[in-house]
Amino acid sequence: MIQKTRGDEPSTTAASRGWWKSLPLAARISLGSLALLLGLGLTGALVAAFALTMAYPNLPPLDTLTDYRPKIPLRIFTADNVLLGEFGEERRNVARIKDIPDLMKNAVLTAEDDNFYSHGGLDYLGIVRAGLHNFSGGTRHGASTITQQVARNFFLSSEQTYTRKIYEALLAWKIESSLSKDQILEVYMNQIYLGQRAYGFSSAAQIYFGKTMAQLTPAEAAMLAGLPKAPSAYNPVVNPKRAKTRQQYILQRMAQLGYITGAQLQQALQEELRLKTNSSEFGIHAEYVAEMARQLVYEQFKEETYTRGLIVHTTINKADQEAAYYALRKGVMDYERNHGYRGPEAYMEIPAAKNEAEEAIEAELADHADSDDIIAAVVLEASPKSVRAILASGEEITMSGAGLSFATNLLSEKAPPTRKVKRGAIIRVYHDNGIWNITQMPEVAAAFVAANTSDGAIRALIGGFDFNRNKFNHVTQAWRQPGSSFKPFIYSASLEKGLSPATIINDSPISFNAGETGGQAWSPKNYDGTYDGPITMRKGLTQSKNMVSIRILNKIGARYGQEYATRFGFEADKNPAYLTLALGAGAVTPLQMAGAYAVFANGGYKVNPYLIAKVTDSEGKLLSQANPDKAGNEANRVIDVRNAFLVDSMLKDVVKFGTARKALSLKRADLAGKTGTTNDSIDAWFAGYNPGVVGIAWIGFDQPKSLGSKETGGGIALPIWISFMQKALKNTPVEERAVPEGIVQSGGDYRYVENLPGSGVGSVGVGENVPTPEEKSRNEVKNELF
Repeated sequence: MIQKTRGDEPSTTAASRGWWKSLPLAARISLGSLALLLGLGLTGALVAAFALTMAYPNLPPLDTLTDYRPKIPLRIFTADNVLLGEFGEERRNVARIKDIPDLMKNAVLTAEDDNFYSHGGLDYLGIVRAGLHNFSGGTRHGASTITQQVARNFFLSSEQTYTRKIYEALLAWKIESSLSKDQILEVYMNQIYLGQRAYGFSSAAQIYFGKTMAQLTPAEAAMLAGLPKAPSAYNPVVNPKRAKTRQQYILQRMAQLGYITGAQLQQALQEELRLKTNSSEFGIHAEYVAEMARQLVYEQFKEETYTRGLIVHTTINKADQEAAYYALRKGVMDYERNHGYRGPEAYMEIPAAKNEAEEAIEAELADHADSDDIIAAVVLEASPKSVRAILASGEEITMSGAGLSFATNLLSEKAPPTRKVKRGAIIRVYHDNGIWNITQMPEVAAAFVAANTSDGAIRALIGGFDFNRNKFNHVTQAWRQPGSSFKPFIYSASLEKGLSPATIINDSPISFNAGETGGQAWSPKNYDGTYDGPITMRKGLTQSKNMVSIRILNKIGARYGQEYATRFGFEADKNPAYLTLALGAGAVTPLQMAGAYAVFANGGYKVNPYLIAKVTDSEGKLLSQANPDKAGNEANRVIDVRNAFLVDSMLKDVVKFGTARKALSLKRADLAGKTGTTNDSIDAWFAGYNPGVVGIAWIGFDQPKSLGSKETGGGIALPIWISFMQKALKNTPVEERAVPEGIVQSGGDYRYVENLPGSGVGSVGVGENVPTPEEKSRNEVKNELF
């Protein structure tokens, strides 16, 4: 028996390839033609003879093999080098032969061509056996070697004709004469199609199992090795039973050939494979990030984006991204549970025959894709005390007790027939603490984004509940009213006009005519309908008093407030210069809010949130790199450091004493932020930060409607922010903010000492310093009530 060689052994020598390779090419063609004549039969003999003498000199050049440059997709990674996504018609990850583990090589050779390292391109005995079998009228058999498959994939069609087979054999001989065995195997293992848009085994390992080839078990390697024969028929995602049969055959052959031991065989046969069938193909939920990065890269590289093998390094941090994903999911599902069960998604008729029922259920559930841990199921039996259902996997589950509590109202006999949980209902379930529970897919939308306050690098971005159900990126595309979360920018503007946190403002009802509001007469109210009379500006922001914000904007001028807000990155035309601007009646995106709040966190510098740190080609050559605006660069200063400090101190009070008191659960003294709730509770926000990271949470419906009369930003958006920050700030020390030069504490609050030369950036009409109320006479205080 001829000894096979692997890896760095001299596989191209005559000794390693057997006597065949030592013969001259003409002799090999002559002997090969004899085998072909036997295998192809008399009819093919004439074609073979012609092809051998006339066609060989006219075979195409092998440039595409000798200079192998496959289309490589765009790949997107986190800052800590975790794959987020890839884009391109061919999902491929080129691996050099030295980097392909022996286990994967051996599995492929076992499945496709176990004599690969000893034959000269064709398996002649196999050709004869296949020819005799086909001649006898049985099922058609092939005998293609790996070299023949390479020839076919690169140069020929897949038509089953004698002429094509002859050309395939001739090309195989030519390839064997031009490339080493390792080169041929490397091309094959990178080029072959393996289903799920995967080309090559490195890509397939990631797509099917979420692993590198080096991490594969024998069972997994054998499953992948079974795919080239028929990628659709043996696809474990689509046809698990057929794929398993093929895999077990390959494992047994691997044991016979000595590639795995008997113990490894038994372990592999019993191993339960964990295929990647969830909504996140890459093990981390960053679909909105990947799509956003793709669009940005395409703007620069156009069609080369999908073929050049570009590597995109984002600013995303894996741990932060995961924290944001689960925080948003929990916040949305908590909202859903508080607003009642709407009923099944659909109904179906379940056939009486078992086989027909299984097929019908499988077809129905295919139209109701799972959303991570929220799984679709068909109800088989239902009563107020128990529900039995079946999943797409075929598993039957039973729910009772607490598992039914969410759907109790629609399990009763009195439930409306069009909403009742009954046999044939398509419902949603999730598994928690050992029991199955009924739940539902949410209708409400949400978004979360977090960024570094020092340079705007985006650390986490969740554009919605489930990218596969709604690809609209609410972080970048949702223009929504910010409500009270916009108030800090009005307060900041007022500090430039001479007000201070201690300024007394009357919290009492006020009315305006149509000309002052840009629409109709307006008599605004505080959210809770209560009024505190004369209070400090600080308390007005802490308690989110609408009357205080409106009086401030009326004092400094709506036009000035509008222009001032543009310093933070807001668009003037989306935030009209009317008094309603004081209550956040304009339009912003969560991404804009992240950049805007970072100004208060970093001492007055505008940093623009950015996602892509750098782009390289497949060889690592740098093609583009971010050059972000940074805090500390005075060219990026947009508000005075004293202004930023004063607003920050007021926003800290919102957390300590105001509408964001829930954030005290984080037990940190360096947190600041503002809740936001728009009219009729249509939008709910929380925008907050510590000195290093800013986070923005938003909840609302895509088609704006009330979230519920009692829903607020502090009630439903803030918990998402808290959940994220709890993980993002873990092990981060509390950072105390130094009082900047030009600020003194007087009468229990901070105020400007003087307008320091050169410290105000674009400030307009900075007034005289405003003493505290204790320093003024009663009449003077009255003059400040506006």
